[in-house]
Amino acid sequence: MMDHAHDLASVRDATDRLLTAVGKLDNASVTESSRLPGWSRGHVLAHLARNADALVNVLEGRPMYVSGEVRDADIERDAPRPLDAQLADVRESAARFQDAGAAPADWSRTVELRNGVTDSASRVPFRRWAEVELHHVDLGIGYELEDLPAEFTERETDFLAARFAGHPEVSPTRLTDGTRAWRTGREADAVEVTVTGPPADLLGWLAGRRAGSALTVEGGGLPTLPPL
Repeated sequence: MMDHAHDLASVRDATDRLLTAVGKLDNASVTESSRLPGWSRGHVLAHLARNADALVNVLEGRPMYVSGEVRDADIERDAPRPLDAQLADVRESAARFQDAGAAPADWSRTVELRNGVTDSASRVPFRRWAEVELHHVDLGIGYELEDLPAEFTERETDFLAARFAGHPEVSPTRLTDGTRAWRTGREADAVEVTVTGPPADLLGWLAGRRAGSALTVEGGGLPTLPPL
């Protein structure tokens, strides 16, 4: 079982790092483009706040979002706000998530996320941790994949490799950073492709944050991964 208490503490630490970094921006910087196509930094911050509230809904047994359309509209509504409003919203929504996580609960229960996806409640704090860490990188304000905690990088690589495991459109693939190894893609008796690289580059490729140019590929071309 996941250690939800440890992950809640990690979420809090990651959120503090993000708030400290974003607090050094100004109103104009918030309106500039993030690394996510079509999104400003304000969009990323608005998404982080609304995602925290959505995961409170999950933990408390309500639908994660009313609908995809409402989710998108809320982000568009909140994206243009000035820096102080963005910071307050991220901080206050993060506190609501921590409060929900601190409530007595059966952490072994199954919860429902978006699009019918289900998971153990104990994994929800890690999912939030991933949102905060990766979107901090997406802001493009000096926090890079190489700056992520080593524990997070390894666990998120585990998670994403497992997510693509068995996918019919992904070649049977072995991933390795020279110390650890993962398998992903279609099930097969033999691995077709071996992808080697530093932990940050492996995660960046799996998470759709890097094209994989720093990776070494043997046995074929670098597999094309479906969007997350």
